[in-house]
Amino acid sequence: MSIGVRDLTVLGEFKPFGLVSEELEGKPLETDPEEHQYFLFHADVARERDGPAAATLSSAAVSADLDFSSPSPPSDDGDHEIFIRDSRITWSTGSRVHKRYNSPKTVIMACWCRMEAIPDALLCVLQIDTLSIYGASGEVVCIPLPFAIASIFPLPFGLLLQKAVDGNRRISISGSPLNARDLSRSGKDSGWNRHVFHQLNSFEPVIKENEAITSSHLILRHPLEEPQATYIEERGKFIFMKDFEERTIWSSDVVPLMASYHKSKMQHSIWLLETVSHCEAETAMVDAVSTGLSTQQFSFRRIWQGKCSQSAASKVFLATDMDGVPIICFLLVDQKVLLAVRLQIDEGNDEALVDIKPHMSWSIPALDAASVIVTRPRVEVGRLPFSDIVVLGAENHLLLYSGKQCLCRYLLPIRPGKNLLRSKHSAGTTDMCYELKITGIKDAVEGRINVIVNNGQIFRCSLRRNPTSSLANDCITVMAVGLQFSFYSHFATLLWGDFGSAYVFRSRPQTDSEWDAFAGAVMRICDRYGTRMQRQSPPVSGAAWEFLVNSKLHKCYLRHSIGRGIFSMNMPNCSGADHNDSQIQDEQNEGRPFYSQLLAETLDSLHCLYESLKLDKLRKQDVGQLVTLLFTIAASLGEENFVDYYIRDFPFLLAEGCSFHSCASPRTPPSLFRWIENCLHKGYHVSNMKNLPPLLCRENIFVVSWARKILAFYSVLVGAERKGRILSTGVYCEIANGSARTIEELTVLAMVGERFGRQQLDLLPLGVSLPLRHALDKCRESPPTDWPAAAYVLVGREDLAMACLGSLSKEHGNQGSLNLVAISVPYMLHLQPVSVPSSLTEITGSDSMKLEDSDALHRSLEDGMEHIYNSSTQLRFGRDLRLNEVRRLLCSARPVAIETPVNPSASDQDLQQHQLWNLAQRTTALPFGRGAFTLASTYAVLTEALHVPKLVLAGRLPAQQNATVNLDPNLRNILELRSWPEFHNGVAAGLRLAPFEGKMSRTWIQYNKPEEPSFTHAGILLALGLHGHLCSLAMTDVYRYLTQEHDITTVGVLLGAAASYRGTMHPEVSRILYLHVPSRHQLSFPELELPTNLQSAALVAIGLLYEGSAHPFTMKILLGEIGRRSGGDNVLEREGYAVAAGYALGLVALGRGKGAFGFVDSFVDRLFHYIGEKGVQNGKSSVVSQTTDDHIRILGQMVDGAHINVDVTAPGATIALALIFMKTESEETVSRLHLPVTHFDLQYVRPDFIMLRVITRNLIMWSNMQPSRNWIESQIPDIIKLGVLRLDGVVDDDEFDAEAVVQAYVNIVAGACISLGIKYAGTKSEEAQELLYNYAIYFLNEIKHVPATTNITLPKGMLQYVDRGTSEICLHLIVLSLSLVMAGSGHLQTFRLLRYLRGRSSTEGHINYGIQMTVSLAIGFLFLGGGMQTFSTGNSAVAALLMTLYPRLPTGPSDNRCHLQAFRHLYVIAAESRRVQTVDVDTGLPVYCPLEVTIKETEHYSETSFCEVTPCILPERSVLKTVRVCGPRYWPQVIQLIPEDKPWWRFRDKTGPFNGGILYIKRKVGSCSYVDDPIGCQSLLSRAMHKVCDTSDMNCSNTRSNNSAPGSYKIDQADANFQEFCSQLLFECVSKDRPALLQVYSIFIKSSLFLIFLLILQLWLSMQIYLSLYTTVEAMWEQLALAYNEALINGKLSCGSVSIIQCTFIQSLKRHMEEILICSQSLNENVFKYLDSGIWPDCQSDGGKMDAMLLSWYLLWYGIPSFRVIKSAVEKIKAKAPLSLTMIPLLRLLLPTTQAKGIFEIDEFHF
Repeated sequence: MSIGVRDLTVLGEFKPFGLVSEELEGKPLETDPEEHQYFLFHADVARERDGPAAATLSSAAVSADLDFSSPSPPSDDGDHEIFIRDSRITWSTGSRVHKRYNSPKTVIMACWCRMEAIPDALLCVLQIDTLSIYGASGEVVCIPLPFAIASIFPLPFGLLLQKAVDGNRRISISGSPLNARDLSRSGKDSGWNRHVFHQLNSFEPVIKENEAITSSHLILRHPLEEPQATYIEERGKFIFMKDFEERTIWSSDVVPLMASYHKSKMQHSIWLLETVSHCEAETAMVDAVSTGLSTQQFSFRRIWQGKCSQSAASKVFLATDMDGVPIICFLLVDQKVLLAVRLQIDEGNDEALVDIKPHMSWSIPALDAASVIVTRPRVEVGRLPFSDIVVLGAENHLLLYSGKQCLCRYLLPIRPGKNLLRSKHSAGTTDMCYELKITGIKDAVEGRINVIVNNGQIFRCSLRRNPTSSLANDCITVMAVGLQFSFYSHFATLLWGDFGSAYVFRSRPQTDSEWDAFAGAVMRICDRYGTRMQRQSPPVSGAAWEFLVNSKLHKCYLRHSIGRGIFSMNMPNCSGADHNDSQIQDEQNEGRPFYSQLLAETLDSLHCLYESLKLDKLRKQDVGQLVTLLFTIAASLGEENFVDYYIRDFPFLLAEGCSFHSCASPRTPPSLFRWIENCLHKGYHVSNMKNLPPLLCRENIFVVSWARKILAFYSVLVGAERKGRILSTGVYCEIANGSARTIEELTVLAMVGERFGRQQLDLLPLGVSLPLRHALDKCRESPPTDWPAAAYVLVGREDLAMACLGSLSKEHGNQGSLNLVAISVPYMLHLQPVSVPSSLTEITGSDSMKLEDSDALHRSLEDGMEHIYNSSTQLRFGRDLRLNEVRRLLCSARPVAIETPVNPSASDQDLQQHQLWNLAQRTTALPFGRGAFTLASTYAVLTEALHVPKLVLAGRLPAQQNATVNLDPNLRNILELRSWPEFHNGVAAGLRLAPFEGKMSRTWIQYNKPEEPSFTHAGILLALGLHGHLCSLAMTDVYRYLTQEHDITTVGVLLGAAASYRGTMHPEVSRILYLHVPSRHQLSFPELELPTNLQSAALVAIGLLYEGSAHPFTMKILLGEIGRRSGGDNVLEREGYAVAAGYALGLVALGRGKGAFGFVDSFVDRLFHYIGEKGVQNGKSSVVSQTTDDHIRILGQMVDGAHINVDVTAPGATIALALIFMKTESEETVSRLHLPVTHFDLQYVRPDFIMLRVITRNLIMWSNMQPSRNWIESQIPDIIKLGVLRLDGVVDDDEFDAEAVVQAYVNIVAGACISLGIKYAGTKSEEAQELLYNYAIYFLNEIKHVPATTNITLPKGMLQYVDRGTSEICLHLIVLSLSLVMAGSGHLQTFRLLRYLRGRSSTEGHINYGIQMTVSLAIGFLFLGGGMQTFSTGNSAVAALLMTLYPRLPTGPSDNRCHLQAFRHLYVIAAESRRVQTVDVDTGLPVYCPLEVTIKETEHYSETSFCEVTPCILPERSVLKTVRVCGPRYWPQVIQLIPEDKPWWRFRDKTGPFNGGILYIKRKVGSCSYVDDPIGCQSLLSRAMHKVCDTSDMNCSNTRSNNSAPGSYKIDQADANFQEFCSQLLFECVSKDRPALLQVYSIFIKSSLFLIFLLILQLWLSMQIYLSLYTTVEAMWEQLALAYNEALINGKLSCGSVSIIQCTFIQSLKRHMEEILICSQSLNENVFKYLDSGIWPDCQSDGGKMDAMLLSWYLLWYGIPSFRVIKSAVEKIKAKAPLSLTMIPLLRLLLPTTQAKGIFEIDEFHF
C-alpha cells in the first residue's frame, strides 16, 4: 500500500522573536547570524513539577494540588523561546516577552533542568568562569567554576557539566565566591535555602583535588551543593570518569541516559546514570563533606556502543517505536542515515526506574530528522510521551514515521497564503512556489517544526490540522492502547495512508475533518471484512469522479507536483474503481480472520471509550457521533447484543437501516450502568465483572480515566478492599493521605487522590453523582483533622482548608484563597471583596480624627499610634470610643493644655511653670504605656526608616489662642527630662514592630543607626532585642555600639542582645556581658570606671542569657554580686545593683528550687543571710572554696561594721528566692521567710521588705493563691489584724506602734494583690478583677473620697497612720496588678478607674514620676497590643512581670537608685498573642463568631466551658483543651488541643492550630454575618419564608375572589401547589446548606416537564436528537437515582437512611416516568413484538420514531434484557419445568436485573 500525502499547516514565516524585539527596541540589525542563539521549548518545560516534593515547597505547588481541572489535552500556550545574544537572555512566549536576564559575562550556552528538592524548572546559563542558575520566579545563584567547562546538559535530577579538553587548567576567580549568590528571596526558602548559611561559607571555589582533576564529567544536584565527580563501572569496579575525549553529545531530562562520541575510537555510546553507595566506590571517593550536603555519588554504565560513523551524530533524540518501545535516534549526516537503538526500560512497582537495556537497532535513510508528537498526542510510555519521527528523505521528502514504519508524506501547500512563499530574486511567478524544496528541519516542539526551504526562508509548520477533533484523538488513543501491535500498525497505515490522507486532503479544515478521516479508516476495515451492512441510500455514481480525474486541472496539478520533486499520488485511473473492488475482494478472501479480530478489538476499545463518554454530560455530541460508528462495527461483526444495546441508547440508529447476520456466539456488551446499579443494589461482591471493560482495569490509560475514576469511587463507596493501589474490583485508585473513619471519608480521599473536584462532579449525570454528593455531605460537618486542604474544599469546608494551608497562604498573600476559588463550582462562589479595609481610617476617612479631643490642634502629627485602628480592633472596640480615648491619654507628640486665666499675672506665670513641670512628669512617663499599647501591632517597612514620635514637653494655653509655653530652663533641670524619657520613647517606637518569621535585616538596623549616639536609638535597640531581632547583628556590630562609650546605648545593647539570645548561653555575648562586671576582672586587668546602671544592666543581661540553665559558676558569681558593693560612680545606687544581681541569680535558677544548687546547701543560707535571717553566721558566707582573687573580692561586700547591710541586700536576695523557688511549693523556704509576728519584728523589718516577702511567699506557694478576700486576710499575721482592730479605740501604749501596724498592713495587702495580679495575669478572671478593683477603690477612698463603693468591709481611717506617698504607691501597685489580670481586654470599669487616676494626677503636684509611670503602664497593659496581646503565667513570664512590677517606684525621670528603669520594659517577655480573629473564608473579612472554649480540670475547679465572641483572647496553652465554633450561622469546627505547659504558638508556627491568630470559618448558605444581621432576621431563609407566606396569603385571597371564573380555580391551585413545592425545596436546600441540590432538583423537574410537553405536542421531528440524547444520558441515569434511594433504605450504603434528596420526590419521579410509558397505546404491541422476534418499530415514519423511543425507554426502565437473552432463558425454562407451574420465580432467577413489571410481561407473553 502506498503512503499517504498530506499538506503541512503553515503557521507563518519564522523569525526568532528575540530579533523582532531588538528591532522594536531600535537596536541595529545584526550582520552576523552567528552572533545569537535561540531554542524553542514547550510551556511544560518551565512549569513546576508534580509530586510530593513540590507539594510542600511553594504556593504554586499548593495551587497544583488544588487544581482539579478536568482531564483534557494540555493547553497549547504556544512555543516558548530562549534567545541569547552576548550576555542578554530573553524568554518570550509568542509575541510577548516573559522575562529578561542580564548576565555579567558572555553566555556560552543555556538549558533548562530540574534539580533535587526544587519544584521550579531552572535555567542554567554557562559562562566562561561562572554557572548562573535562574529560577522561573526570579531567584539567581551564581556558582564560580574553577575549571573550564565546555558544555552543560540536563539530567532528571540535576545538571551534567562536561569539562573542556584543557579542563584541568584552573580558572582564576576574582572576588568572593559568595558575592553573587542572592539568597534573600523568602518565597522559595524551602527549596533554595534548605542549608544554613554557614554551610555556604564552607563552600570552597576549588573542588577537592582528587575529584576535580581526575573526573571529566561533573554532576550538580543542587544550586547550593558542590559539583560531584562521576564514575564509570568497569569490570565490577568504579573508577573516575577521566576520558576527556568521550564528549557528551546528548542527555535526557526524563530518564537518566547520556549519549557520547569518542573521536579517536569513532564510536558512539549510550550511558546509563546510576546511584552508587559510598562503600561501593570507597576506593575512588573521598570522605563525605561534613556540612550535611548530599553524599550520593553517581556512575555511568555503558549500555550500548557502536562504530557507525566517522563524526559525531548531528542530532540525538528520544522517540518511540511502533510497538511502544522507546528508541534513541542518532542522525548520522555523513552516512545520511537515522540510526535507532531500541531500549528496554524496566520499572519497579512504584514506577521507579530499575534498569535500561539495549534491545536491537535499525536505521532508515535521512538527511535530517526530529522527534514530534503527532499520531498519539496523549499516550505515554512509562515516563516518556509517545513520539513519532519526522524525517527529511534522500530526495528532500518530508516523511512521518512511527518507528520504522512510514505513515505519510508532507508537502508544502501550493498556495499557503498571500506573500508567504516569496523569492529572493524578484517577484516570482506562480510557478516559483513549485520550485521550493525542503532542505532542513529543526526546532521541533510537540507537533510543530521549522521547515527550511531552499530559498533560505523558514516556516513554522504544524503536522496536524487545526482545529483538531477531541473525539478523534480519544478514539486513536484508546485504540493505540487497546489494540495489539500488529492490529494498530495496520490501522495506522490505513488512517495515515492514501485513503485517509486523500479524505482529509479533499476536506475543508473543519473540526470534523479528523473525525471523518478516522471514521473512514474504520469503515474501510469493515469493507475489507466483507460484511459491512449496506445502507439503503442509493449508490453514488462515479462519473463525476472519473471526469475530475481525467480533467486538465488534475493533469496540471500532477505535472507541477512532479516538478517540485514529489511522488504523484497513486490515484485510480478510469478503471480504478473496478481494480479497487477486486483488490478488496482478494483481501476479504485472504485476511478475513485478521480483520475479524481487528474489528473485535476495535469494538471493545471504542466501546470502553463510549461508556466513559456517557459519564460526561459535556460530551453528548461526541457520544452521538461515536455510537453511529460503533453501531456499524457491531453490525459488521454480527454482534446482535451490541447492536441492541446501542439502539436502546439511541433509537435514531434504526433510521440507518441495517441488515446483518448474527454471529454464532454473540457477546454481552459491558455496561457501566448495570455495574453501578448492581453495586448499589447488592454490593460489589455480587456485581458482574464482565460489565467492566478490560481497559478500565489497566493503569495509566488516560483517555478512559474518567470512567475509571467513577468506578473507583463507587468501589470504595460500596466497601471494596484495598491492596496497594488496586481495589478488589480490579480498578486501581489513588487515595490521598489522611485518616478515614468511614467509607464515605475514604471515598473523599479517593476523589482527592484522583484530582476529582466539584466541577468534575457537576459533569456527571445526576444519578451517578447523587451517591458521591451524599458521601461529601455526610463528611462535611466533622471531617478528620489530618485531611489535605483539597479534601476540605471538596466537602465544602473551605475554612478548614485555609487552616490546613496555614503559613503558605500568609507567605504568598491571597494565593490560598485564589486556589480555593479555582476549584469551586460557579454556583458555590461568593463575592470576593475588592479590598479589605485594614484600618479604621479607610472606613471612616477623616471622621475618625474627629473622635479625639476637640482641643487638639496638631492632628496631622504622628503619635506612634495611628496604625492601631484595623479590622480586628474595629470589630472589638468599634462600638465605642475607648481606643480613641486611650490614644488621647497616651499621646506625647503634642503640647498639653494648661488652664490659666486669660490675662495672666506674674504669679500666674509661676503657676504655669509649676503646672507644666507636673505635666512634663506625666508626659515623660507616657512612652511606657504607649509601648505596651502598640506592642507588636505593625511591621517594619524595610525600605523606610523607623519613625519615632516626638516627646513634646511644651504646653499650650487654650485661653490664649493655644499659645505655646515651654519650660524655663532657669527654674528646672530640663536635662533630666531628656535622657531616660527619650530612651523610653525609643523603646515604645521599637516595640510596635512585630517579630518577623525570620530575622530582621541587619542592613535595616544599621540604616536606622544615627551618626551620633542617641538615647532614642538606644531604646530602639532594647525594643528590637526584646523582640529577638538583634540576632541578625554580627558581633562586630555589637562591639561598634559598645565603642561609642554611650552609657544608655550600652544598656540597650546589653539587655537587647541578652534578650535575643535568652537561654542560649551564647559564648560571645557572655564575654561581652562579663566585660561590664568589674568585679569579675582579673587583678591585672586595667581598672574601668563603669557606671552602676551599666553594671546592673550587665548582671540582668547575664541572667537572661543563662535563664533556666542553673549554671553553677554563673550562680556563684551572681550570688557574690548581691552582697558586693558596686564600684560605680554612684554609691546610692548600690541597692539597685543588688536587686539586679538577685534578679539575675533567680533567672539562672528559675523555678529549679534546691535542685539548682546540687550538693551546696549553703547557697540558700547565704541568701537568707542577705535577707537578714536570724541565726545565720556571717563567717560562712562563702559557698565553695575561694581562690585568692575571690577572697579579695569578698572584702568589697556591702558591710556596715561587722554585719551585712540588709537594707541593701535584702531586696535582691528576696527576689532571688522568689524566682528560684517559684511554684515549687517549698514550705521549708516559706517558713524561713516569715512575716512579723511580734512588735519587735515590726520594728526589725522594713514595711516595704514585708511586701517583698509576701510576694515571694505567694510565688513559692503558687497553688495556694485564691482570688478571695479570705485568702488575702490569711496573709496578714494575727498581731497585725488585732492591731488594726484596735485603731478605733487606741490608747497610749508604749508596746503598740499603730504606725508600724498600719504600714505593715497596707504593704501586706498590696503584696497579696500584686501576687494575685501576677498569678491571674491575662486570665480576665472575674473573681480576681472584682477583688482587686474593690481593694483599689478602698485605698482610693482612704486618700480621697470618691463616689465608687465596694461590697467588702475594710478598716477605715488608715491615712492618718500612713504617709500619703506609701498609700499612693500601694494604690497604684494594686491598680497595676488589676490591669495585669485584665490585660488586653480593654475592660471598661478598669479603664474608667485608670482615666480617673490619670486626671487626678495631673492636677496634684505631690504625684511623682513613678506614679505617672504606673498609671501609664496600667493603661498600656489594659489595651496590650491594641487588644491583641495578653500575658502568660509561665516561669519566664512571671519573672519578667515581677521585674516590671518591682514595688520601688522612681521619684523622677532619672531615678535609678533602687531599680533600673530599663527593666520596666521586660514585660515584653511575658506577652503572648493569644488573640483569635475569625475570618469568613468566602469573603476574606473578619467577622463576629461565638466560640465555646473549654479549659481542663484543675485542683481548684472542674472542667469548664464558657462562650467568647471573636475577636477574643483565649486562655493559656497550659489549660486550653478545646475551642469549638458554635452558633447556627457557621459550620461547626472543633480544635482539639493537648494542654501543655509551653508558651503560645508563635506567628507562622507550623504546629500552631490558629494560623497566627486567624481562624477561618464557613458561613452557612442563606445566613448573614452578625455585623450585618445582629438578631438574625435578615437571613435568606427568613426573607424567603416571609415572601412565601405573603404569596400564599395573596393566592388564597385571589382564589376566593375569583372562584366564580370557570376553570380559574384549578389553574391557580396548580400554580399554588407548585409554588409551595418550590418553597419546600428552597427551605430544604437553605436550612441544610445544600445549594448544589437546587441544580439537581431543577434538572429533574425540567426533564420531567419537558417530556410531558413533548408527549402532548408530539414534536418528534424537531426534537429527535434531543430525545435520543436524553434517553442515553438522562433517563438511564434517573434510574440510578432510584437505585441510590433503595440502597439507602436497605442499608447497602452506610451513608445513613436519610437521602440528600427527598425520597418522596424520587418516588414521584418514578411514578411520573411510569405514567409517561403507559400513555402510548402502541407500546404494549411493540413490546410483544420485541419479545417475540426482537423487532423494533419502523423509524421511517414519525410515529415509528416515537414508538421506538418509548420502547427503548421501557426496556431500559424495567431492565429487560435483549431478545437473545430472553429467548435463551425461556428455552431453558421450557426444557426443565412443566408449563403448568408459574414461571415467574424461574424468570426472576435467570434474569436478576429485570424488574417485576418486566418479568410479568415476559411471563405473560411466553407462558
